[in-house]
Amino acid sequence: MSALPLIFTAGWASGVNAYAVVLLLGLFGRFGFADSVPEALQRTDVLIAAAVLFLVEAVADKIPYLDSFWDAVHTVVRPIAGAVVAALLAGQDGSLPELAAGAVGGTAALVSHLVKAGTRMAVNTSPEPASNIVVSTAEDVTVAGVVTLAVFHPLAAAVIAAVLLLVGVTVVYFCASRIRRYLRRRRARRAERTGSRALVAK
Repeated sequence: MSALPLIFTAGWASGVNAYAVVLLLGLFGRFGFADSVPEALQRTDVLIAAAVLFLVEAVADKIPYLDSFWDAVHTVVRPIAGAVVAALLAGQDGSLPELAAGAVGGTAALVSHLVKAGTRMAVNTSPEPASNIVVSTAEDVTVAGVVTLAVFHPLAAAVIAAVLLLVGVTVVYFCASRIRRYLRRRRARRAERTGSRALVAK
């Protein structure tokens, strides 16, 4: 079960920023800092694709409302990425069945993604750019720090990831009213756009 802490941490981090996880793990493996990183994540094409998508997400994630749209698109992408990375890590280590590892990584990614998406909806109820930039930057720095720690001290990183996940779920629970307010605003905007199109069509 030696790979389990790294698998859980990678899953949690994938739910926040899957491209950063792939890029960081791939670079650590590529430059010889981690033997636990599978060859598939170290390939040049994978690293280039992860870097480009990370840069796109770094911009989209800091723009009010666009960040929530980006999260909606990635509701499927992030859990799948977490499951795939987890399965690859398990296959490299050999201490845990790949299917079980994928389930752990995918579930952790799904929960952390829902926490991130819910937090962003709450932030977007007062959509000044500063708050989005601060929250997004904090997420990127945290993911980078925890993934780096996981490569060298996986158990400590897994504990931190679990605590952050618990704190995130708690924050989303207490921000439920703000999240509902954001969803009402989004429905109202959609209704206005639909009404405008109907008037133009007439």
